[in-house]
Amino acid sequence: MKKKIIIIGKNSFIGINLFKYLKNKFNIKIYDYRKFLNLSPKLLFDVDYVINCSSNKQYVKKKYSEKNDFDFQISKKIKDLKCKMIFLTSRKIYKLGDNLNESSKLKPNCNYSKNKLNTEKKLLKNLKNRVLILRISNLIGVNKSKNNKKKIHKTFIDVFFSNVQRGIIFNNGKIYKDFLSTNKFSEIIEKLINKKAVGIYNVSLGKKVYLNKLVNWLNLFNKNEYKCINIPKSYKTECFYLNNDKLMKKINIKNRLIDLEKDCIAISKFFFNKNK
Repeated sequence: MKKKIIIIGKNSFIGINLFKYLKNKFNIKIYDYRKFLNLSPKLLFDVDYVINCSSNKQYVKKKYSEKNDFDFQISKKIKDLKCKMIFLTSRKIYKLGDNLNESSKLKPNCNYSKNKLNTEKKLLKNLKNRVLILRISNLIGVNKSKNNKKKIHKTFIDVFFSNVQRGIIFNNGKIYKDFLSTNKFSEIIEKLINKKAVGIYNVSLGKKVYLNKLVNWLNLFNKNEYKCINIPKSYKTECFYLNNDKLMKKINIKNRLIDLEKDCIAISKFFFNKNK
């Protein structure tokens, strides 16, 4: 029998990509946050995992408040049920550095990352061994949300395509970060669900990805003229990468730089062909 999965975040970038990848592998439904909270307990009785991909501006921008914490509110609804919860958090809870593992020093330095760490603690207290916490690097993928203009987070790929439309590409020098495509991320979620995983895992490529290399892949199908300019001083140029050894040992899949390259080239083809 297929596992029963609920995704919350009907219009979210991650939620839409997850649903598209997982819909033929699990018995899966996707709701918006309010609709989920109004579901009767009977509809949740035999659910295996709930994955929240929704959020709000108050949680991202302001200091922690339980009323703005969608994950905490979801955990209260499922507390007395059997289902597990997947919490998507951020690498930003760590102190900046290289090869960061799950035991590395935590040093959130903005309201968003501080709130994420608060939520981790609350979910572990509320659900105990029924929560899977995924500390994610940067995700790269196609955003097919109908409400794209209302997007809370501006990711690297959002900035890249916004700049391309203005005929600009940044010279990122020796800057590197850690990236993962939404295809690979979805595959990882599938494997973790099948393993009935709980606990804390870094979810990343686990390698340095230099931004200029990434830009070259994403720009491959761009036939328009553009200028290459230096990054404005106001932009953050932090370098980091996560250690994903614990995750890879758990699910034992191939997670290679060439996979990221292929997915980025596919994104480039989709974006530039769509905007001809």
